[in-house]
Amino acid sequence: MHPPGAPAAHKGRGRGCAVPGTLFLLFAYLAYLALGTGVFWALEGRAAEDSSRNFQRDKWELLQNFTCLDSHALDLLIRDIIQSYKDGAHLLSNTTSMGRWELLGSFFFSVSTVTTIGYGNLSPQTMAARLFCIFFALVGIPLNLVVLNRLGHLMQRGVHRCVHRLGGTWQGPAPARWLAGSCALLSGLLLFLLLPPLLFSHMEGWSYLEGFYFSFITLSTVGFGDYVIGMDPSRRYPLWYKNIVSLWILFGMAWLALIIKLILSLLETPGGTCSCHHHCSKGDRQPGSCRQGPAGGPQAHPPQPGITQRLKPSAQAVPCGEDS
Repeated sequence: MHPPGAPAAHKGRGRGCAVPGTLFLLFAYLAYLALGTGVFWALEGRAAEDSSRNFQRDKWELLQNFTCLDSHALDLLIRDIIQSYKDGAHLLSNTTSMGRWELLGSFFFSVSTVTTIGYGNLSPQTMAARLFCIFFALVGIPLNLVVLNRLGHLMQRGVHRCVHRLGGTWQGPAPARWLAGSCALLSGLLLFLLLPPLLFSHMEGWSYLEGFYFSFITLSTVGFGDYVIGMDPSRRYPLWYKNIVSLWILFGMAWLALIIKLILSLLETPGGTCSCHHHCSKGDRQPGSCRQGPAGGPQAHPPQPGITQRLKPSAQAVPCGEDS
C-alpha cells in the first residue's frame, strides 16, 4: 500500500520536473534570438548605413548635375520605381520577363502562396485579387500540408523498405537503419541543396553560394525575396524552368520537413524520458516496466512473477533528476 499523500508527492515531482524544463527551453529560445539579433546587427548594420549614405550621395549628385529636377520630383520618381518593381514591371528595357503577371509568373506566385514562402517581390494590387488570395491561401495552405505529409510518408516508406532489405545483409536492423538513414540524408542533400545551385548559377548568373543560399531560404519557406528566379529582364528563360523549380520546391520541402522533424524529435527526447520516470510509482510498477506507449505517454506492464520478491528498495524507481 502507498503511504497517505504518496500520489500528491508524485504529482509534485512531475510538476517540478516539467517547470524547470519549460523555463530552460524558454531561456534557450530567447538566448538564441538574442544571439541572432546581435550577429545580424553586427554584420548588416554597417552595410545598411553605407548603403543609405551612398544612396543619398548619388541622389544629391544627380540633383546637382540636373538642376531642372528638384528634390520632391526625384522622390516621387523613386517611389514610382519602387512601386513598379513590386508590381512586377521592369523599367530597364522592354524585355518580357517571368516576373510579371503572365501565366508562368502567376503560376509561380500561386506556388509561393500555398507553400507560405512569400518572396514579396510580387503581390496583388487590386482588391479583388487580394480577396481571392485570402480564400485561395485559406484552402491551399492546408492542401499543401496534406500533400507534403503524403510525400513525407512515401519517403519514409522508401527508407523503411531499404532498412528491411538491408536487415538480412547486415545481420541486424540497427546497422541497416543507420545506413539507410545516412543514404536518405545524403541523397536529399545532393538533390535538393547541392545540385540545384548549379542550375541557378547557369540560368541566373549567380555564384554557387548565392544559389545555395536561395535554395535553403526557399525550401525552409523563409523567403526573404532578395533572390528570386526569373527576374532578370536581360535573360531568356525556357518554359520548363519554372515548372522544374516548382517540383523541386514541393519535394524539397517534404524532404527538409523530415530533417526538421528528426531534429525536433532529438530535441524533445529528454522531456519524454523525464515524464516516463516521474509517472512510475514506488510500489506498483517496477523500474523496467515503465515504457512509452504509442502516444508518447507512459505504458505500464505487469511485473513478472518472482521479480517482486527479489526486488530490493535500492532498485526501486527514484524521482526524476536523481541517479538510481
